[in-house]
Amino acid sequence: MAEGVFRNVADAHPIIGEIDSAGTGAYHSGEGPDSRTMSTLRRHGITNYQHAARKVTKDDFLKFDYLLAMDKYNLRDLLDVRESVITSLRRKADPKSAAKNTRAASEAAIGAQGVDAQIAEVRLFGDFGRGGKLHDRVGCGEVVEDPYYGGANGFEEVYKQVVRFSQGFIDYLERKE
Repeated sequence: MAEGVFRNVADAHPIIGEIDSAGTGAYHSGEGPDSRTMSTLRRHGITNYQHAARKVTKDDFLKFDYLLAMDKYNLRDLLDVRESVITSLRRKADPKSAAKNTRAASEAAIGAQGVDAQIAEVRLFGDFGRGGKLHDRVGCGEVVEDPYYGGANGFEEVYKQVVRFSQGFIDYLERKE
């Protein structure tokens, strides 16, 4: 749902480039969105969303500027993958002095330098608040609860959250320019 909503919100903002979504697990790879997701999107006028689930890859960290997690479990998984990407890049750049623990670099603030700046910034989507306000620490923002095992009302709540976070993220990017 987040990708469909973000595409809709970002449509009028030329600052946004390529948009994609992926999971940290391969549970539903190749499948389309849940019917409740599609119903929620249609109720809000988003009728052209198409997506096939896929798993995040290490290449995503090199292809995109930002990877945004919905909850702290997925954030942790993304930070772990980012950490391994940083380690690989450092080993290629200087095999003798590759850092043993790159967790601090993996959680580095936006605007990192060196190898860290070559890969996607990982954040909780809820780290981006109204007016482009960004939480100082990674993962301190609002979490999106997975509505999959609940009723239709959960999908509506997620929709509202994702609209807010999408606008906050876009506001952040526009302020950064």
